[in-house]
Amino acid sequence: MNATPLDEARKAAARRAARAIDALRRGWPVGVEANGQSLNLLPVETGNLEEALPSSGTVSLLISASRAATLKLLNQFAAADPNLPIQISLSAPVTAAEIIAIVDPVLDMQYPMKGPFCSEMLTNPPAAAAAMELARQGGLLPAFLIVDDAEDIVQAKDAAAYADSAALTISAHARLPVAANAEAHIFGFRSNADATDHIALVVGKRDSSTPVVRLHSECLTGDVLGSLKCDCGPQLHAALEQMGEATWGVLLYLRQEGRGIGLINKLRAYALQDQGFDTVDANQRLGFAIDARDFSIAARMLELLNIAKVKLLTNNPEKVSGLEACGVTVAERLPVKIAANPHNEYYLDTKRDRTGHQL
Repeated sequence: MNATPLDEARKAAARRAARAIDALRRGWPVGVEANGQSLNLLPVETGNLEEALPSSGTVSLLISASRAATLKLLNQFAAADPNLPIQISLSAPVTAAEIIAIVDPVLDMQYPMKGPFCSEMLTNPPAAAAAMELARQGGLLPAFLIVDDAEDIVQAKDAAAYADSAALTISAHARLPVAANAEAHIFGFRSNADATDHIALVVGKRDSSTPVVRLHSECLTGDVLGSLKCDCGPQLHAALEQMGEATWGVLLYLRQEGRGIGLINKLRAYALQDQGFDTVDANQRLGFAIDARDFSIAARMLELLNIAKVKLLTNNPEKVSGLEACGVTVAERLPVKIAANPHNEYYLDTKRDRTGHQL
């Protein structure tokens, strides 16, 4: 079957976004185009700041709205949309260390005095918002220097094409006996947009009954290394055990480390927790949403497995609403019961206090 012009346009957009994300991770400037104008940006985390910073004049810096709130900055130029990034200017000369101290919250206690800052009118609001999303998709701190030139160009709307869950397909399938149940099959999902691979493990013998389903976001530190700071590893294994006791179940292992902010940023969140901030505050101080996970990916995986109705294993009602918003019927929410330890007791308590439930 020949691809439609719409399909080809989406693929082209996803390719542009993928190239832009790769460029940002390598520290190369990227031009984000919207409304016929290009906003040229150098990622603070990976870019060569010493080379890019001028010795005189002003330096314009783009940071996320939540990071700006931490720095007590108000987005007075975009009151209609408080989620838009903030553009600030500093008088040169400014050092790379000073810029990094502004954008990295882990350094706040080491460098508590910052500013004064001068807010600027956003040069290109749609492009600035898209840049924040591209940074998140690349696992980078959402902060950019505004520069004069960039070789790599991406359209602001391309960021959405990169994260298009409709592009997911089943790429591999095999039998995989696991400790919870020797009757299990594993499915690999891949997209021609985002290069991330996701996994579904079908546990037990499938029949017409409603399966027990767990949406589990990848957690290298908890799932693999046995971290005591979170409850991810115990929740994963408890969920598999509950599936093993049911007729059948499905584990959706989603490659959305750190609730969608990436591994390195999650480690930064750990460092902020060590400074006394809870999980919610840590994510916001880094410049991200409390939860940046994309439930449409899980919904698409269930669609490809021909599963329209589930019993969801979760302590988080927001997972129920997130999945149902994507067209999946949640017949029942089943709790995952695990015990706290001295290292994560505060972590679990603050999640309950700030969100009303365990995540």
